[in-house]
Amino acid sequence: MTLLRIDDVYQSYEAEQVLQGVSFDMQQGDVDVLMGPSGSGKSTMLRCINRLTEVDSGDIWLGDTHVTAPETDVNELRQDVGMVFQDFNLFAHLTALENITLGLKRVKGVHAEQARERARGHLDQVGLGDQTDAYPAELSGGQKQRVGIARALAMEPKLMLFDEPTSALDPELVGDVVAVMQDLAAGGMTMLVVSHEMGFARSAADDIHFLDNGQIVESGPPEQLFEQPEQDRTAGFLSGLQADGPQ
Repeated sequence: MTLLRIDDVYQSYEAEQVLQGVSFDMQQGDVDVLMGPSGSGKSTMLRCINRLTEVDSGDIWLGDTHVTAPETDVNELRQDVGMVFQDFNLFAHLTALENITLGLKRVKGVHAEQARERARGHLDQVGLGDQTDAYPAELSGGQKQRVGIARALAMEPKLMLFDEPTSALDPELVGDVVAVMQDLAAGGMTMLVVSHEMGFARSAADDIHFLDNGQIVESGPPEQLFEQPEQDRTAGFLSGLQADGPQ
């Protein structure tokens, strides 16, 4: 079943064309990774999917929901699309548990005790069952990102978007976050991930889409893009990542 369909999407900021005719599909349960140089349009593509950014033209579908239609209820859409940001976006004055229960109570209308129970379950899922009462300032970057993942999961989304979830972390903290993402992938969560973590892409991705100048230059399974890329731009970018060391 096709869960996400991106069809000829264009998007610009003022005079700068950011996305130029991007198209791809994802089946339910797929894990796709967007790679490409800075400014290639990867994060903008994610933001268009949950309507944080509006497209200029083209269509996005999430199942039967026409995401880009003007009449689509954005609040309802965002209940189906979980988003994990590079910089965590946690509320500093709320505990880990409270950061997760807030959306459940306000958006989903879940009773407080049920929301707490669900939040505890998702904190356990990301390995933070002992940090329910910790405030963000008391957590490491990796722990904060795992709280962010738990918060998104608690809304029971159809699709999870990850926008460079490990890029703001110290190298020694990356592994725990990647392990959680690999577990989600193995469990059948549909995930679209902007990341240059080659280890995750090799082990978890169904397809990698290489973007440059707002266009998909090449798409394919990890073994194809990493071992036998067809385009010189893809080969040059990926060889540069590998030269930087293990990912």
